[in-house]
Amino acid sequence: MPDWLALYYKHPIELTHGEGRHVWDSDGNRYLDFFGGILTTMTAHALPEVTKAVSEQAGRIIHSSTLYLNRPMIELAERVAALSGIPDARVFFTTSGTEANDTALLLATAYRRSNQILAMRNSYHGRSFSTVSITGNRAWSPTSLSPLQTYYVHGAVRTRGPLAHLDDAAFTAAAVADLEDVLGQARGGVAALIAEPIQGVGGFTSPPDGLYGAFREVLDRHGILWISDEVQTGWGRTGEHFWGWQAHAQNGPPDILTFAKGIGNGMSIGGVVARAEVMNCVDSNSISTFGGSPVTMAAGVANLAYLLEHDLQGNARRVGGLLLERLRAISAHVPAVREVRGRGLMAGLELTRPGTDQADPDAAGAVQEAARERGLLIGKGGGHNTSVLRIAPPLSLTVAEAEEGADILEQALHSIQ
Repeated sequence: MPDWLALYYKHPIELTHGEGRHVWDSDGNRYLDFFGGILTTMTAHALPEVTKAVSEQAGRIIHSSTLYLNRPMIELAERVAALSGIPDARVFFTTSGTEANDTALLLATAYRRSNQILAMRNSYHGRSFSTVSITGNRAWSPTSLSPLQTYYVHGAVRTRGPLAHLDDAAFTAAAVADLEDVLGQARGGVAALIAEPIQGVGGFTSPPDGLYGAFREVLDRHGILWISDEVQTGWGRTGEHFWGWQAHAQNGPPDILTFAKGIGNGMSIGGVVARAEVMNCVDSNSISTFGGSPVTMAAGVANLAYLLEHDLQGNARRVGGLLLERLRAISAHVPAVREVRGRGLMAGLELTRPGTDQADPDAAGAVQEAARERGLLIGKGGGHNTSVLRIAPPLSLTVAEAEEGADILEQALHSIQ
C-alpha cells in the first residue's frame, strides 16, 4: 500500500463486521460507529433489506455495464430523478463521488464550451485529476497542475475569515460582491460554480442559508451553471432538508446535482442528475463499466426505500437536534472547543489551542484516540488552519445511542485537558 494512504489511529484497526450502529474489530472490540465509513453507511450496518436485495441480485446476474439495461438501474434512476427537484432530470450512475463530480465538470465544460470553474475556498470534491484541481483545501490537493482554470470564492465558511464578523445578511451580500469581483477577472464565459452546501472534509462548515440562492441570481445573469455537490449532504442527513441545496432554494434547484456515499449504504454508487439539456450535451460515446451495476443498483433501491419508509430524515432532525444540543452543553466546559456546528446528524467540533484561534490537530488526534479506546469511532477534518472532529452516524441512530456517544465523547474531550 502507498505511503500516502491515510489511516486512522496510531495502531490501525481492522473492522470485520457490523450490525445497526455498531461495528467490531478483529480483536473482538465493539464500537458505536459515529462516522459510518465516511458518511457512507447511511441507514445501518448489515441492514437486512439491503443485504437481501444484494444477495438475490447476485444470484441472478452481478455485472453487465451500462451497455445493457437492467431493471434496478432504471428504477433507481426514476426515483432519484423524481426526488432531485430538477425539472426534466436525467441520471447517470458512477462508482464514487469523485467520479460523479468529474462527470459534472465534463458536462458543464462541454455545455458551456469553457474550462473555467468557480469553486469555494476550503472545499473538497474528490481525488481525480480534475476534482483535485477544484479542491480549495491544500491538505487534499497534491498538485497545482490542472485541466481547468479555477477561481475560488468566499462564503462557505461562516465563522472564520474576512467576512466572519458580519451578520448573515451582510455576510451574504459581501460574498455576492466577491463573486461579482471574481467574475470580473475571468476571461470569457465561466462554465459552472461547484459547491458543497455543507463542506464535508473541510470540517462541516457552511454559509448562511440562502447564500447559494443569492449566488444563483448572479450565475443566471452570466449563463453559468450551478453544481451542488451532495455527496455528503444528500438523502436527508441534514434533517431539515432532503438535499443540502434546499437551504438555498429561493431561486430554484441547481442545474446539476452530484451524489454518492449514503445511497448505497456501503456499496459503491455515485451519480449525476442534470436537466436533460445539460446531460444530453455530450456528443461522443460514453459508458460506465461499473456504474449502474445490477448489484449496487439493487442495494440503492432497497436502501432508498428503507430510508423513505422509515422517515430517517425526520429521525436525523429529531435525534440530531438532541445530539447537537448535548454536544454544545458538553463543549461549553471544554476550553479547547472553539465551536460546535452542524445540522441533523452532521456535527463538527472545531478544536483550537485554548484562548486562541490556532488549530490544534494534536488535540483532535488525541480525542479521536481516546474515543476509540472507550468504544466510539469518530472522524476528523478541517482546512489548512482548522482541526475538526466530524460526527456523522447512520441516520437510524437512536436517542439512547446518541446519549451513549455523547457520554464517551465528553470523557474523551476531558481526557486532553
